[in-house]
Amino acid sequence: MSTKKIAFFASGSGSNIENIVTYMGLKQYNIQYLIFCNKPDAFVLERAKKLNIDSIVFDKSDLRENQSVLNHLKRFQPDLIVLAGFLWLMPPNIVQEFPNRIINIHPALLPDYGGKGMYGMRVHESVVLNKEKYSGITIHYVNEHYDEGKYILQETCLLTENDTAEDVASKVHALEYEHFPKVIEKLLLANS
Repeated sequence: MSTKKIAFFASGSGSNIENIVTYMGLKQYNIQYLIFCNKPDAFVLERAKKLNIDSIVFDKSDLRENQSVLNHLKRFQPDLIVLAGFLWLMPPNIVQEFPNRIINIHPALLPDYGGKGMYGMRVHESVVLNKEKYSGITIHYVNEHYDEGKYILQETCLLTENDTAEDVASKVHALEYEHFPKVIEKLLLANS
């Protein structure tokens, strides 16, 4: 695989990003990374330093109004844009500029438990409240709407009636760690 570029977008700790970078490193792929973060105090920025990855902190106007994020992306020219715990909706200009190159991971089996405001523990608490027998992950392409892009992969985990939201989160996180890097690898190899 020739040199590839991945732009990550994150709002939180960045554990999935570190897992992906580690996975790609073990495979000895030559990948250039750039992290975009909308929270100046997010732990992902500490991970970026540890991983020696450049990061850009931005706000809503940089994303939506002044084209700053779009301009950074155009300069970087990513093969793939990966949303990993990024909580804002991607604006249409970025979605249109990078068609079928933006992917997201959602911590539930869409179309259930998706949409605005459904992220993190809110998802897992809803799953437990509804006494679901399964949960899982959905990796999907990103369009102009929350969690409505075409599915790439869904994986499930079995839940028990005694599972707490934290238990569900742990099971779902294990699926994220296992499958997200492999899907990214597959997409990058398909575009080689």
